[in-house]
Amino acid sequence: MRRRLLIAVRSCAARSLSTTAAAAAAASTPAPRDRLFNKVLVANRGEIAVRVMRTCKRLGIPTVAIFSEADAAAVHARFADEAVCVGPAPSTASYLNIPAIVEAIRKTGADAVHPGYGFLSENAAFVEAVEEAGATFVGPPTFAVEKMGDKVASKKFAAAATVNTIPGWAGVVKDADHAVSVAEDIGFPVMVKASAGGGGKGMRIAWNERELRQAFELCTQEAAAAFGDSRMLIEKFIEQPRHIEIQVLGDKHGSVVYFPERECSIQRRNQKVIEEAPSPLVTPEMRRAMGEQAVALCKAVGYHSAGTVEFLANPQRQFFFLEMNTRLQVEHPITEAITGQDLVEHMLRIAAGQPLAVTQDQLLHFTGHAMECRVYAEDPARGFLPSIGRLLRYVEPSGPNVRCDSGVQEGSEISMHYDPMISKLVTKGVDRPSTLAAMRRALDSYVIRGVQHNAPLLRSVLDIPAFEEGQISTAFLAEHFPTPESSAPDRLPLSAGQQDQLMALAAMLWAAHEQRLSGGGDLQGEIDVVLTLEGQQVLATVRPASPELAAAAAPGVGQALEVQLPHRILLVRDTGGSSAQLVNAEVDGERLALQVLSRGPRHLRLQHCGAQRSITLDAPLAAELTRYMPAPTTEDFSKVIQSPMPGTLVHLAVEVGQEVNPGDEVAVVEAMKMRNVLRAEVAGVVAAVEACQGDVLGADQVIVRLQ
Repeated sequence: MRRRLLIAVRSCAARSLSTTAAAAAAASTPAPRDRLFNKVLVANRGEIAVRVMRTCKRLGIPTVAIFSEADAAAVHARFADEAVCVGPAPSTASYLNIPAIVEAIRKTGADAVHPGYGFLSENAAFVEAVEEAGATFVGPPTFAVEKMGDKVASKKFAAAATVNTIPGWAGVVKDADHAVSVAEDIGFPVMVKASAGGGGKGMRIAWNERELRQAFELCTQEAAAAFGDSRMLIEKFIEQPRHIEIQVLGDKHGSVVYFPERECSIQRRNQKVIEEAPSPLVTPEMRRAMGEQAVALCKAVGYHSAGTVEFLANPQRQFFFLEMNTRLQVEHPITEAITGQDLVEHMLRIAAGQPLAVTQDQLLHFTGHAMECRVYAEDPARGFLPSIGRLLRYVEPSGPNVRCDSGVQEGSEISMHYDPMISKLVTKGVDRPSTLAAMRRALDSYVIRGVQHNAPLLRSVLDIPAFEEGQISTAFLAEHFPTPESSAPDRLPLSAGQQDQLMALAAMLWAAHEQRLSGGGDLQGEIDVVLTLEGQQVLATVRPASPELAAAAAPGVGQALEVQLPHRILLVRDTGGSSAQLVNAEVDGERLALQVLSRGPRHLRLQHCGAQRSITLDAPLAAELTRYMPAPTTEDFSKVIQSPMPGTLVHLAVEVGQEVNPGDEVAVVEAMKMRNVLRAEVAGVVAAVEACQGDVLGADQVIVRLQ
C-alpha cells in the first residue's frame, strides 16, 4: 500500500509539473476570435469530466483535468490536454479543495471552469473563488447558486414566484421534538431532508414518530458529514409520487427557455437510477404548465446557464416544486437525445456572454423517446452498497441508438473514496417501446467483471409489466424488490419463455464443447444432456436443424441446431461476434445476448435478461449417478453480523451477554458518507463483539456473533 501511494504521489507531481511551461505561455494569450475560451478547467472527475471535455475538444478548446492521488491514472486525467494533481484521495482534500483548484486555474492559465455535477458544482464560495482568480464560472451566478442550493430558501423563492410547493415547514427544523411537532401538524408520512443536500444523502421517509426521531438523527449526521451543514427541513411526503423535472436554460440577457420533461421516478435510496424523456404521465398541457413555472422561478432568481427544476407529481397530474439543481444534471443526455441539443455547448456559449441559440418553439418540437440507466458498482443484494475493486473485464455496448458516457476502462479501479458510478447508458428510439427494446439489448451485452453492479437489476426492471406500461412511482423498486435478497441477480425472475431460451443456449454451449473434445466440426448426430437448474433436472436433446429450418435461421457463424426440451423444440444458432464472456445468438428468430459469467467442466453460470443462474450439465448416466452423492453442507450466517462493505464502525449498540430480537439495531457502519444501520436477523444472545467503535472495517468483516 505504501509503495502504491508513493507511486501515485510521484505521478501527480510529474503531471502537475508538465503543465507549467505550457500554462505560462497560454496564460497571457487571448482566446482566438472563433474560440469561446482559451482553456477550460473541468473541476470534476469520472464520466462527467470526460463528457464535458468531449464538447470542448469538438469546439477546439483545450482542457485541463484535476485529479487526486488515487486518480493519477484515471481516464479523465489522461483524456485532458493537461492535468494537475490537487491533493490526496479523500475528496475533501482534493476535489473539494478550493485553494488547490484555484491554484490549478492560475498555474494552467485556464480562463473558464466547468464544475460538472456534484463536488463543488453548487458551492457559491467556489463560484466566487473562480471569479476572483480571473476565470469565468461555466454555470449560474453566485446569488442563484446560494439561494437555490439551500432547500429552505429555494422553497420560499418558489412560493413567491407562484410555483406550486409541497406543504411543510418553511424554515429550518430545530431538533427532533420540533420535527415531531411539525409532522403532527401536516400529518404523516413526512420526508426529512438536508437543507444543503443532494444525491439522496440526508434524506429519509418517516411514517410515525419513532421513525421520524431516528430519521432526523441519521439525516443530521449524514448531512454534516457530506455537506458540512446539518440543517434539516420537513415536508409532506406525497404518496405514489413521480419525480418529473424540467431542464431550463437561460442566458445573461434575460432569456430563459424550458426543455421537454424528464421522468426520474425509478430510484433507490432517493437516488435516480433510470430516467426517460418524455414522461409517460405528462400531457402537453402539463408540460407547458411545469415549464412556465420553472421559467418563472429562474427569472425570479436571475438565473442563467443550465439548470433543472424538479417536481413531484401525483397520479392526478398535480405537481409540486421539489428543488432546483443549479448545475448540469447526471441525466442530461436523454434531453440531448430527443432535442438534438448539446447542453454543455450551450453552457459554454452562455458563459462567454452569447445569447441563447435555441428558441422555445424549437425545444417543444422534439423527436422520439430516450432512456438512461445509471450503471453503478454496487451490490443490490446488500442494499445497494458500493462494490470496490478493479474492472477485470469491461466492454461497453455500442450501436446506432446507444450512447455510453463513462469515465472508466478495463483495468480501472472503483475506489471507496468516490461515487461508484461506472457509466450512464442511454438509448433512443422512435417511441417508448423501441427505446426499451434498444436498452434491453444494450444491457444484455454490457460486460462488466471484477465488481458487483446493478446492470442485472436494471435489465430485470425493464421486463416488469407495470414499467412497460409506464405505471411507475418513486416507490417502484421498493415495491417490486422489497428486500435485498429479491434484487440479487440469482433471484431476479425469468419468464417461462426466457427460461426455455436459457436452457436451449446452455445446451448449445454443451454441444459445442463436446464437439471440440471430439475433434471439432459441425454436429452430425444427436447428443443428450441433462441440465440441472434450481434442483430440477431437464433432459435436452441437441441435433442439427433440418435444411428447411436451417435456411430460415438468421445467418451466423454457428451451425443451426434444434434443442428439444420436454415440452418444446427451439431453433438456436450462434450469430457471430461471441466471446468467452458473451454469446450472441438467435433463438426461434429472436436475437439474444447471453453472458457467460463462469464455466467449468460440468457447470455454467449464465446471465440472461438480467437474471443469473447456475446450471449443471451432465451426460444422462453421470446425471443418474449424482443422485447418490451426499448433499453439500451449508453454513448458517444468520447469527453473524458482518460489515456489508468497507467502512467505519461509528456506533455499536450491543455488548456481550445482551439479548437481541429480530430487527434490533446492532451497529451502524458509515461508508460513502451514508450511515447503514445493521440489524439482527434472528433472536439470540451476544456471544462475542469482534470490533470496536471507530474501527475501519473490511467487507464481510465480523462485528458481532450471536448464540
